[in-house]
Amino acid sequence: MSRLVPAQAVIFDFNGTLSDDEPILCAIFRELFAEYGRPLSAREYFDELAGLSDPEIVRTWLGRDHPAVDAVVERRIALYRERVADGSSVAEPVREAVRYTAARVPVAVVSGAARPEIEPVLRAAGLADSVGTIVASEDVAEGKPHPAGYLRALALLDGGLQAPDVLVFEDTEAGVTSAKAAGMRCLAVLGTLPPDRLAQADEIVSAIDVPLMQRLLD
Repeated sequence: MSRLVPAQAVIFDFNGTLSDDEPILCAIFRELFAEYGRPLSAREYFDELAGLSDPEIVRTWLGRDHPAVDAVVERRIALYRERVADGSSVAEPVREAVRYTAARVPVAVVSGAARPEIEPVLRAAGLADSVGTIVASEDVAEGKPHPAGYLRALALLDGGLQAPDVLVFEDTEAGVTSAKAAGMRCLAVLGTLPPDRLAQADEIVSAIDVPLMQRLLD
């Protein structure tokens, strides 16, 4: 990522990027889908579902017209809040990096998760004041890999920004595709998927921390 064009806004994906929780999500979906007679393996989750919105994950696995889609999503949110609403899934280096970024440029979150699960984690991690804009799954008709979430965030961010001014952090193939389709630069964070699945990103990094943000912003 060139230092000649510093980012003028930063958007973070939530699950697996800000919140180190993809294994937790996988476990929850495995529990729920087993109850509906459609067992899910960890490999199937990461190969086929990681990065999609909650409703799209349920529709993909149980069927697009399954009558329990809304009920499964509601239970998924409740179970997630029980397990990570204390903010423990957001590592301290990530918290520091978000605060550092927010002191310099607007910060947003674009996620396939629901707002009632994003906001408690951000509050508990001490990041609620750092994130000025949240676009959650219920805010757009089409989730990642469609660019709708990122385009909505661009419209909500202040300053008349253009898509190339914005830097996105993602951890999944669907997320990278979404950000790039919106015309934004995208860094992929390792941890959820192998590097070959993230090759569309402008750069692949091992972690989010202050030194990385200094390189991208200063």
